[in-house]
Amino acid sequence: MNENFIEAMIAAAERVPGASLVVASETRPCVTTLAGVVTAGRRMGTRLAGEGIGPGDVIACMVPGWREWLVVAVAAAQAGAVMLPIVTIYGPNELSFILRQSGAKWLFTPEHFRGQDFPAIVAACGPLPALERHVTIGAEFSRLEEEGFVTEPAKRAAEDLALLVYTSGTTAAPKGVKHSAAGMLAELASLRESRGRAGAEVVLSPWPPGHVAGALSMYRFLCDGTPLVLMDQWSPDVGAELIDRHRVTTSSGTPFHLSGLMASADAHGRDLTSLRQYLVGAAPVPPTLIARCQAQGLSVYHCYGSSEHPTVTSGVVDDPLDKQLHTEGRPIAGVELRFIGDDGGDVPPGMDGEICTRGPELFGGYLDEALNADAFLPGGWYRTGDIGRLDDEGYLLITDRKKDIIIRGGENISSKEVEALLLAHPAVADAAAVAAPDDRMGEVVRACVVLKSGAALTLDDLRAHFFASGIAKQKTPERLSILAELPRNASGKVLKHELRAIAASAAP
Repeated sequence: MNENFIEAMIAAAERVPGASLVVASETRPCVTTLAGVVTAGRRMGTRLAGEGIGPGDVIACMVPGWREWLVVAVAAAQAGAVMLPIVTIYGPNELSFILRQSGAKWLFTPEHFRGQDFPAIVAACGPLPALERHVTIGAEFSRLEEEGFVTEPAKRAAEDLALLVYTSGTTAAPKGVKHSAAGMLAELASLRESRGRAGAEVVLSPWPPGHVAGALSMYRFLCDGTPLVLMDQWSPDVGAELIDRHRVTTSSGTPFHLSGLMASADAHGRDLTSLRQYLVGAAPVPPTLIARCQAQGLSVYHCYGSSEHPTVTSGVVDDPLDKQLHTEGRPIAGVELRFIGDDGGDVPPGMDGEICTRGPELFGGYLDEALNADAFLPGGWYRTGDIGRLDDEGYLLITDRKKDIIIRGGENISSKEVEALLLAHPAVADAAAVAAPDDRMGEVVRACVVLKSGAALTLDDLRAHFFASGIAKQKTPERLSILAELPRNASGKVLKHELRAIAASAAP
């Protein structure tokens, strides 16, 4: 694929100019079309080029799921610049690190959003030597996109750096992940192939576009013309209403998002029958929720990916139910997998090993090149740090993360397996399992749970529940923390390091 981003965007706007964009927001609600967004973005990109932004320069966009994010993405592509999306929840520490390391020359933010004063956050970052201009969404932004003319776009090769995404930084400083237009467009082509079986799509994205999942939804609209409905903050009631009103066919999220949608639809009489496929990450989905989805013809399946390799495997709507429930799907077109042991050698088929990936969507390395040595094997294989295997039919099973294994008395315990059983308990709404320090065993399992309204739970209740499941005794939780909510990052990933801190400081 030899297109760069701006070429793909121009072609999409010519092919489906009326592709719809709906932004559900109390701050910046909007209904518009792909042609309107691309025209505004190209006009802004011409202005950026006229003010000194050239090929390879970095444009940072700390904007929620608004039309303006899309305009900036087109503008960056028009000028030949690198788009750097940043999640809006970051404070001065994270933002200053990203801006300094990336060398971003322009930064786009709201003036205010969800109680945050963005000019104050930027001011608190301290010196930012490379940053030339901070544009807030308002009069200045409007001038950039409305005034002036459109020239020919800057020349960029499809393999050049085009998108810089920072990892969520759940365990360390964020890492700048480099993607080319060729890689991201290959990703979009694979998504067309795997999602297309359900027919024409209308996508609802609850993801913040600073996260790779949110950015992918944005680029599907810009480069493919897939109609898009955006939410700038999560509300199950708003989500259910949007699905009903706009006949959304496809969405994604965590089991938390999905259960909220279903409950809201029941409570307010929303029609969700247009929703045919719902993609969740590598998180267990409670069986009762699956049953409810099945009753309305909604396929819920998993995918596996990361900021570095956005989609490695994915289910599809016609996968058998047990594969939808218990696997991460099969490798998407062009993706290769191998599994290695602690010695770096390949493990026998069917055995657990560290998952290594290769394919056209794979990132081009970290911005901090010192990180690449540990990330790649010879031959361009990316080491994910996740443990898994393929079943006999080629579906991926994730066992755990190397860093997320609980070692009790020398026995490795999969936190994912424990979490699946926790979620099956009738009192539990959300759950995570982490290692808790123990003088005798080294580590034991601590269950961190959020209870359903009006429910109660004791450690003895959990012991009985795990005993009835037939699971090995050492996997039964020996500590219990009941929380109001689990700490999560902007993409919905549970912040295990915060839960481990709780486990380390809590009394046995």
